[in-house]
Amino acid sequence: MKFLPEYSDIEQAHQNIQKYIHRTPVLTSSGINKIVGASLFFKCENFQKVGAFKFRGACNAVFSLTREEMKKGVATHSSGNHAAALALAAQMRGIPAYIVMPETSPQIKKKAVAGYGAQITFCKPTLQARETTLAEIVAKTGATEIHPYDNFNVIAGQGTAAKELIEDAGEFDVILAPVGGGGLLSGTAISAKHLVPSCKVIAAEPAGADDAFRSFRSGKLIPSENPKTIADGLLTSLGKRNFEIITSKVDDVVTVSEEKIVEAMRLIWERMKIIIEPSSAVPLAAILGKKVDVNEKKVGIILSGGNLDLGNLLF
Repeated sequence: MKFLPEYSDIEQAHQNIQKYIHRTPVLTSSGINKIVGASLFFKCENFQKVGAFKFRGACNAVFSLTREEMKKGVATHSSGNHAAALALAAQMRGIPAYIVMPETSPQIKKKAVAGYGAQITFCKPTLQARETTLAEIVAKTGATEIHPYDNFNVIAGQGTAAKELIEDAGEFDVILAPVGGGGLLSGTAISAKHLVPSCKVIAAEPAGADDAFRSFRSGKLIPSENPKTIADGLLTSLGKRNFEIITSKVDDVVTVSEEKIVEAMRLIWERMKIIIEPSSAVPLAAILGKKVDVNEKKVGIILSGGNLDLGNLLF
């Protein structure tokens, strides 16, 4: 098995999952375009099943399992979107899903995972606690671990969002994606660089969780330590596979302030009348904060998800 996916693997993933996922719409806003002086095209993964792009990767991973692997089910650790995505994909395939979630995960995400029939084990909100608990469950059940981002089939699945964006809206000067573990970003970079080699791929990350920024600048993987940001989907450290793809295919990683994330999220809510979660707002925050030059350019933005805890609003 190859270590890193290529564009042909993304095409294969798209064939595997097409009939299970939503082909999400690409929306524009003349009001936002005026504010930023560019043509922005938003790939709305907040309308994807489970409310996030994560369903693409999880679905591809689950539908790539052998018959033998299927019997014992799948397992993962995740604070929410990947957990819900894996639980739904497993339910669709009629196999068990064992999910380890930090006890601090947003209520909306805990409810969703339980609603898809997964067996949840809660743990302390540290990477070590997540990994140890998961290792115990895998040892006990024999389930296949599906890592939220450092997984060949997951990355290939996530790359289908940018593939659709380019197929539906044409070529771009720049494509922006948020970065947490790097699954969406690495898949996006593979698709974008294959389909539009001249397109710049830029990652946006909260300044309070800037491990990708520091890793990209230093050329070596630096794990996240005590990240603090309202963008709860971007708290994880970059995966090994993801970092390798990012260093070879991504043009830049920029960071944004918490204030700009809230400003960008409100702007999308108010102008586009759609609900996105804070992680999704990070790429637009980079544009509003002048971290990326988009003047008079055609720009694609992946809105990663819309799972927001409405009982805990940020403004």
